Amino acid sequence: QVHLMESGGGSVQIGGSLRLSCTMSGVNPSNFCMGWFRQAPGQRREGVARIDNDGEPYYANSVKGRFTISTDNVKPIVYLQMNSLQLEDTAMYYCAAAERWVCLLPMTKDNLYSGWAQGTQVTVSS
Repeated sequence: QVHLMESGGGSVQIGGSLRLSCTMSGVNPSNFCMGWFRQAPGQRREGVARIDNDGEPYYANSVKGRFTISTDNVKPIVYLQMNSLQLEDTAMYYCAAAERWVCLLPMTKDNLYSGWAQGTQVTVSS
C-alpha cells in the first residue's frame, strides 16, 4: 500500500511560485505513475500533471508551460513546481499513485489512483 503526504502549499500573490512535495513511504516513484490533482470548492477534482519513469510528463492545458512535475527517486519525493500562479490555481492539491500503465490513460481516470492523503492548500490572491 502506498502512503503519500503532500506539503508545500501556501498563500501567494498572482504571478508567484510554490513548490509542492509529495513524500512517499517505502516505495519508489519510478515504479508508479505519479499524478498531481487539484480540487477547488464546488468543483470536480482535476488532473494537473503526471509522470512515470519512461514517458514524457503530461500537463493539463491550464498549467502547461507554468507547472513542472519531477521526481527524486532517492528520497523519494515527487515535486510540482508551480510558477506564474493565477487565481484559478487556487485549490487543494493532492498527489496519488497508480500502476505505471495508468499513465497511458487520461487523468480523468482518477479512480485508478490510490494513496490519497490530506492534500495541501494553494491560495492565490490579487
